[in-house]
Amino acid sequence: MPASPAPAASSPIGRATPRIDGPLKVTGSAKYSSDFNFPGQLYAVPVGATIASGRITSLDVSIAEKMPGVRAIFHRENIGPIYRSVRQTGFEGIMEERRPPFEDDVVRYYGQYVALAVAETFEAAKAAADAVRVAYAPERPNVDSHLEADNEPDTVLTTFGPHERLQMARGDADRAFAAAPVKLDETYVTPTEAHNPIELHATNAVWDGSTLTLYETTQGVVNARSVLAQVFGLAPENVRVISRFLGSGFGGKLWPWTHSVLAGAAARELRQPVKLVVSRKMMFETVGHRPRTQQRIRIGATPDGKLVSLMQDYIYQRSILDLHHEDCGESTGIQYSVPNLRVTFGRAKRHIGAGADFRGPGRVPGLYATEAAMNELAGRLGIDPMQLRIINEQEVDESLNIPFSSRHLVDCFRLGAEKFGWARRDAAVGSMKRDGLILGWGMAGCSWIAARISAEVVMHLRDDGTVRVASATQDIGTGTYTILAQLAAERIGIPLDRIEVTLGDTAFPAGPVSGGSLVTESVIPAVLKAADAVIESLLTVAVTTPGSPFEDRQPMELAFENGRVFIKADGPANGTPFADLLRQAKLAMVTRRARSEGNFDAPDPKFSTNSYGCHFVEVTWQPETARLRVSRVVSVIDGGKILNPLAARNQIEGAVVMGMGMALFEHVEYDPQNGAPINASLADYIVTVNADAPPIEVHFLDHPDKEVNELGARGIGEIGLTGIAAAITDAVHHATGVRVRELPITIEKLL
Repeated sequence: MPASPAPAASSPIGRATPRIDGPLKVTGSAKYSSDFNFPGQLYAVPVGATIASGRITSLDVSIAEKMPGVRAIFHRENIGPIYRSVRQTGFEGIMEERRPPFEDDVVRYYGQYVALAVAETFEAAKAAADAVRVAYAPERPNVDSHLEADNEPDTVLTTFGPHERLQMARGDADRAFAAAPVKLDETYVTPTEAHNPIELHATNAVWDGSTLTLYETTQGVVNARSVLAQVFGLAPENVRVISRFLGSGFGGKLWPWTHSVLAGAAARELRQPVKLVVSRKMMFETVGHRPRTQQRIRIGATPDGKLVSLMQDYIYQRSILDLHHEDCGESTGIQYSVPNLRVTFGRAKRHIGAGADFRGPGRVPGLYATEAAMNELAGRLGIDPMQLRIINEQEVDESLNIPFSSRHLVDCFRLGAEKFGWARRDAAVGSMKRDGLILGWGMAGCSWIAARISAEVVMHLRDDGTVRVASATQDIGTGTYTILAQLAAERIGIPLDRIEVTLGDTAFPAGPVSGGSLVTESVIPAVLKAADAVIESLLTVAVTTPGSPFEDRQPMELAFENGRVFIKADGPANGTPFADLLRQAKLAMVTRRARSEGNFDAPDPKFSTNSYGCHFVEVTWQPETARLRVSRVVSVIDGGKILNPLAARNQIEGAVVMGMGMALFEHVEYDPQNGAPINASLADYIVTVNADAPPIEVHFLDHPDKEVNELGARGIGEIGLTGIAAAITDAVHHATGVRVRELPITIEKLL
């Protein structure tokens, strides 16, 4: 039978809870993928191409392979068999760069791996890699920043299957736009962005006969196993992928990259463990990025602000071979009410590495464009930008014509305006000042998907009074360890410090990929079902163990609460701890597994499920010195039931800081001569640092969405990054009078 929920006052659900893995990280006890070392450990360093387009004409390894400590220089002729992989069902078999490394002599992007040095020390491997001499027949690369859509059919193949380039349509958007009294027709551009988590991508590959174990920096151990098993021609049960801790990934570590394949192949050929850690420079070349986007937004409206037409035609860059889809139109159909809508996309091939999911893929650049356009339209109409959004609030999902499961976007706007003091805004450009600085105020809406991926969990009640929960999902630094502990503590009714959570290992039951902010909402039903099942097993033990206080009772006469079994009629005061019952039964533990099914991309959904929110931003502008700063942010999020307000607030704060980087700093520049990323270091690729971060005020509405899961929780890891750049550009316009439509907002654009 299900356990009674913990009393509200003592429930760990909804309580601000420090991360249970925090002490391991701050003491250095947490082992990341590159921290593992094994007997006979070898080190690998790839050799990257120094052109972006052309062919390899010769590869001279004669000097490198004779250097001290060098075990091998691998290349096309000696790497051994590497196979292609294909997508499996669900979130398995996914890889952005399908071409096996060293497959041919064609170079398609700068940094493409052309050889691999393996040695007894990292220093020896690096020296050997530098000594490899590669000659090329170069061609001029195309890394142009202006995007024109390639000539492609109406249906194109993407990483996740066929996709119609006419993404969505309702009404007659062209005719309605032509007849609209007020029109906006502008193009908005977001640059190529590099993920750059502090932890570099790394692979530790260990073979034991025909079994491969990879200690991998991955946001999806189950998917990584599926890909690597195919690549090496192994049965999935002969591949184990481990990722106990991750120094963040932001989507760049969702799917395996070619360095993982090379490490596994080298370890196979040498029959020794091989460690490969990608360099910071390679992080800009070979492990994905957010693609550059160029979006033409056309909006038609009535003079009183009612939208009559919205057209979004977007183009994004992609590599020569990859199929990554940057879905900038994902939220366009559900953000605001408009009877006539059309969204289309095109793709432009460039000689760059493969694109990849990047925190808030598609929706982040997409909402930047549509929200910036809404702000610009508000200015042309002379309507407050928040009021324009309220005027056009959707009552139902107009794309699917189904109700929303829970939508409180207008409440977000109103609470945000109240907390920010929006009513004091003077709409005139440059009119607001404080301490000799010009103030700019801006705002924007935001949203993110809500769905579940199938998940499995195993739970053990142990005879020492502790509980263990295990799943082959992973914690990428967002607090998944703590969430699973909170869920188990809620159902079993014992303190968090009595819960052990183990993640990041394909030896455990299959868990969800850590992407799309989907882990929390996916694991909730699995953990609660596993808890109910293991309690059911415990009650059976209680009534069948000789000498038990509940011998000869029926399970339905018993209940379980706060870690104790008791007779319902007697109440919980005289219950028996589960540890006592297990010891009496001479059982080390009782164990049950549970699985919950996903609904991601389910056909014919009954409800439209999303999270919503808004950002209000203040900037200060000092024209004498051209000094621009974000000075204050208020964010309000409608993310369902908030399980851990402390971690949730951290997620939104971090997303806002990242959004500042998107708006003000971050962009990868490519050399038009050789296609190299020019600013391929953390010294030259500028990101937001502590000194840039303003006070950030975060509020949650906390409306449970029971259509998503039993507790009504939705994922919030990415929603904070959507919309924030548009709020910043709006604030910048309010302060300076300059409407920046191409990110980032460099000082040159304001002068």
